[in-house]
Amino acid sequence: MTQTDRILRDLAAIADLPFEKATIAPPGLYVSDDILALEQEHIFAREWQCVGREADIPEPGDYITDMLCSQPVFTIRDKQGVIRSFANVCRHRMMQLLEGCGNTKRVACPYHNWAYGYDGKLTYAPHREYYADFDKADYCLHGVRTEIWQGFIYLTLNPDVESVAKRVAPINDIIDRFQVADYVPIITEDHVWDTNWKLLTENYMESYHLTKVHKSTVGGYFPVEDCVFPEQPPGAYTYSTFTKGEGAPYGRAHPDNTVLEGDWRHTNVLPTIFPAHMFTLAPDYMWYLSLRPKGPGQVHIRYGATLAPEVIAAMMDPESEIQQAVEFLDTVNFEDREVVEGAFRGARAPLTQPGPIHQLERPIHHFVSYLAERLTDGGRGLARAAAE
Repeated sequence: MTQTDRILRDLAAIADLPFEKATIAPPGLYVSDDILALEQEHIFAREWQCVGREADIPEPGDYITDMLCSQPVFTIRDKQGVIRSFANVCRHRMMQLLEGCGNTKRVACPYHNWAYGYDGKLTYAPHREYYADFDKADYCLHGVRTEIWQGFIYLTLNPDVESVAKRVAPINDIIDRFQVADYVPIITEDHVWDTNWKLLTENYMESYHLTKVHKSTVGGYFPVEDCVFPEQPPGAYTYSTFTKGEGAPYGRAHPDNTVLEGDWRHTNVLPTIFPAHMFTLAPDYMWYLSLRPKGPGQVHIRYGATLAPEVIAAMMDPESEIQQAVEFLDTVNFEDREVVEGAFRGARAPLTQPGPIHQLERPIHHFVSYLAERLTDGGRGLARAAAE
């Protein structure tokens, strides 16, 4: 039995345990190159991944770029307002077409100046009269499946996976009440942290660390007894809810909010859409992380934050107040970075063993179940074969 077999066998065994007897995943799951290769093949190449917000590209020609496994992609808004995505590779000599984000009148290759429209059709190839039987229609960019859900842009390389909206349908009613698609972006950034992508995912979805790690920021206004988790949601996502008390700097509805009533005016929702899109949705703000593994010990993070429109409208000094909100969230991110990078260093240590899961970490067990399904029964079946 290989080390990879042992890791997957242990992962499957933990996933099969009732929550009360479960532990965290085996440490090898976070540090193995072979496990990452399986994750890329059986998770990231097959699942939906969030690349940003619809509001990030509001005008025709606005675009963002990303990487789905080894496939560079770009997402662009066309002249009719439709958001489209394509392989970010020229059909001529494989050059990457766009970098970062911005606005472009046409998608022009920086190598030989082949150019494409917002619909992916080739519009120009220099000196094409020297080609034999050249037809521009034969060289359109390869389209990438795209879906908008709650203002988020999702992409997948899998033509057969169920739509995002269907996969997370049971929580649509919860998310709908916030009208998050109308929230206004205040920051979108990309970062790289030295940790495993799963450690960051688990950290975001659990609440056990809040009163320690975020004691001076979000944790000081977190009522532990008021945190609610679903028993076992469908395998495509998990979530939790909690309320924010009086005096919390963020997390409560602005007086001008007219869409939320009762307890929902101070209820926060923390969904994780598997594999690696997490967001905190509050009556006054929303921030999210979307992750791409760069290796077992590095993760690329697309981070964005938004504010409810009535919060923006009521600002006396928008530039200063938005900067204050950004700095607050940056502090929270820094607090998380310290612990998830520390946890990765611990996962590599030879004496490390998986510990028990606290009630406030229940979503981690949901995540372990998801990983076990994708990497064992849904993957190469290594854990099942090893157990037999």
